Amino acid sequence: MNEVLALERRGLDIEIFTLVRARETVVSDQVAQVRAPVRYLEDELARPRLRRVCRHLALWARHPARYLSLLVYCLRWPSLSAGYGECSALRCFALAVHVAARLDAARGTGRGPVRVHAHFAHDPALVGLLVSRLTKLPFSFTAHARDLVQIPPASLAARAAAATTVVTCCRENADYLRRTLPAGLGPPVRVVHHGVSLDRFRPVPRDPGVCVPRLVSVGRLVEKKGYDDLLRALARVKVAGAEFSCDIYGDGPQREELMRLRRRLCLEDRVRLLGARSNDGVRTALEHADAFVLTPRVAADRDRDGIPNVLVEAMASGLPVVTTSAGGTTELVRDGDNGLVCPPGDVPAIAADVEQVLEDPALRCRLGAAARATVEADYDVDAAARELERLFGTAGDVHDRTPS
Repeated sequence: MNEVLALERRGLDIEIFTLVRARETVVSDQVAQVRAPVRYLEDELARPRLRRVCRHLALWARHPARYLSLLVYCLRWPSLSAGYGECSALRCFALAVHVAARLDAARGTGRGPVRVHAHFAHDPALVGLLVSRLTKLPFSFTAHARDLVQIPPASLAARAAAATTVVTCCRENADYLRRTLPAGLGPPVRVVHHGVSLDRFRPVPRDPGVCVPRLVSVGRLVEKKGYDDLLRALARVKVAGAEFSCDIYGDGPQREELMRLRRRLCLEDRVRLLGARSNDGVRTALEHADAFVLTPRVAADRDRDGIPNVLVEAMASGLPVVTTSAGGTTELVRDGDNGLVCPPGDVPAIAADVEQVLEDPALRCRLGAAARATVEADYDVDAAARELERLFGTAGDVHDRTPS
């Protein structure tokens, strides 16, 4: 959403195709600001069979060689959709046919698209690859975290071989891509940090002498976020005598398990699990916090974060952060400089770092100021949009339509 809004501010004309409806109960107010039309592809597959068959026949009539070669490609290589994802190769082909048909229609209006870009390396990138081959439009994709590490190397290589550029959000992901992809495959790998709006997330005055500092954490309640480690660390901090409160915002499959752990650790008077919040709710929570803590790790299924967006938002808000070195966090947070970083899963070290920020108001102020400076220098969403525009090859032309 942040990147789409920033690209639209730069004048790009975008059309969004989403594979499924999110069906989320919490939606950011910023979604209403997106001008781009949104097409829900799962709705197209639910339409009457005759209508879908007619779309396939029409595309086959216009591009018979492309259509048949890609259909054979998906039949011969069903493993293209292996690993993390929900769509078979043939379902991805059906989705791509619908997108290609709409793009062909847009070309007939004289305002046709110039590029297909997919967010996430699993199903979306496979659909983008197939759309690119059906339409002969250049194709690129962004790889984030689980979508990158949980698809087979051969599937990743197939997507990368078709792309003009592979974008990712941190150097660790870029290194993984370079290690995993065959040498000389071709497409450049570019790191473009997920930026935040520096106007929306800003430092606010905070009382350095507050008696009970408020910690805030935001994230899905899943294994890779390490919330059980955080609760165990906070139990140590409580036993050590430090005063604090901690609000955890987010929801997920571990909610009940974490509530039971909170009870066993006697933290119900200190820690609240407050459920999911919109982007605006997160911003408000950060404004009322004294420090931010997030303790991610690599999950048993290899799922991990790149650079969590909420860490960038917290630092943009001028908060001192306590985190771990899992994923790409050390690219953003430098221990002792603009935050505190400890090894993932190291509960005593997490507890020690939390105690530091609780007990040292001067440290909180110093780390928070350095955190804001880091985000201003390297994580401005408008700077990210300028770089994406350059990579897309659309810089200087504000009338392009870029399917995403």
